[in-house]
Amino acid sequence: MPLSNKIAVLMGGPGSEREISLASGAAVLKALLGRGLNAVAVDVTTTRLELPAGTDLAFNVIHGTFGEDGQLQDLLDRLGVAYTGAGAASSRLAFDKNLAKAAFLAHHVPTPRAEIVDVSGGPRLPALAAPFVVKPPREGSSVGVHVVRQQADAQAAMADAARYGHDILVEEFIDGKELTVGILNDAALPVVHIAPRSGFYDLANKYPWLSGSAGSDYFCPAALDAATTLLVQQAALAAHRALGIEIYSRVDVLLDKDNRPFVLEANTIPGMTETSLLPKAAAAVGISFPDLCLAIATLSLNRRLSA
Repeated sequence: MPLSNKIAVLMGGPGSEREISLASGAAVLKALLGRGLNAVAVDVTTTRLELPAGTDLAFNVIHGTFGEDGQLQDLLDRLGVAYTGAGAASSRLAFDKNLAKAAFLAHHVPTPRAEIVDVSGGPRLPALAAPFVVKPPREGSSVGVHVVRQQADAQAAMADAARYGHDILVEEFIDGKELTVGILNDAALPVVHIAPRSGFYDLANKYPWLSGSAGSDYFCPAALDAATTLLVQQAALAAHRALGIEIYSRVDVLLDKDNRPFVLEANTIPGMTETSLLPKAAAAVGISFPDLCLAIATLSLNRRLSA
């Protein structure tokens, strides 16, 4: 099936990352159209999906709920429509931070110590002492994430995270550099160093155009020695493989003061604007944004057809 056939760029979605997804979708659509492909925009607003007649490939750029958690992949599998990126099983595993943490531990991927705090019976505090990080298990883009530096702030952080789920992931706080590694076709791209201008890399600092925050600076390739770079890339690739992710991902890693990497999570639908982090890493090895979009589409289509 050639890429000259119809490609539906799925964007938006019903979740909390809708505006971010619309920006990614617009960029991917522009890139594909610029290469002369028959691409059309599909703004998804609910968990129902209506594809244009003749769609041969769904290019999925719906971040977070529905697009990244396996629901959309299950639906497209039932429809028999090929789609980009991770399949249903790996999407579910990567999206659920608690399940992903278990997979990392099972495959000896370096990752912060953690506990799961069940608040279904009412408020509870973690056994971990501050500082620690509180994370809702099934949200993306740092939604509901809190860095608790003093025990007095724990209750408010846990209460906020509980709005998104009852099984809250609490991780030890790793003081170090925030890094991310793009994975494309089972190979690690150059490491990106993320330097928030204030606080930590939360939703506001990821997307200052939405929040008006100070934002972040990005350095690619990160200023690391060759041995540390390789160590970080190996940890990221191990995480990608532990989750069984197909085609591409972007893996977030913390590097502590002793140059030890700790994997936080893998994103199966990372940001896809021309200035997003996966495209930055691809550009560092000479892969333009349109070429990256084409590679993802071609690799995905080939994998679905050979399955």
